Amino acid sequence: MTSWTPGWGEFPEPLLEFWTERHLCSLTTLRPDGRLHVVPVGVALDHEQECGWIITGGGSRKVRNLLAAGDAGGQVAACAVDGGRWSTLEGTGVVVHDPASVARACERYAARYRVPRPNPERVAIRITVSRFVGSTGLFEAP
Repeated sequence: MTSWTPGWGEFPEPLLEFWTERHLCSLTTLRPDGRLHVVPVGVALDHEQECGWIITGGGSRKVRNLLAAGDAGGQVAACAVDGGRWSTLEGTGVVVHDPASVARACERYAARYRVPRPNPERVAIRITVSRFVGSTGLFEAP
């Protein structure tokens, strides 16, 4: 296992490729009582805004967990696995409702996965990434 703190202009190419390929992820948030909540999600990186995005319904448990954590957001971990290759991004997630941010999250999601279906209750989770961890080969120069 190796870890890397984002210097978004110095992203290791194998790690960038991994986070661009279509891999479903799991997202871990903390419930208000401290128990873990883990769900499948799609996570899309945004190099221009230096963050990760998740789109979801506004009433989901993951959204309620992050809202309960306060305005500063809550700690999250999102993990993607492909056989022996894996990577987890760790950081702080905040729920955003503004149309520009939700549209940006949908654009990034569509680039990695597919165009999302319409959802009038959609919000986005913006993740400020503090570090990536993962299998060693993802952090090495090609």
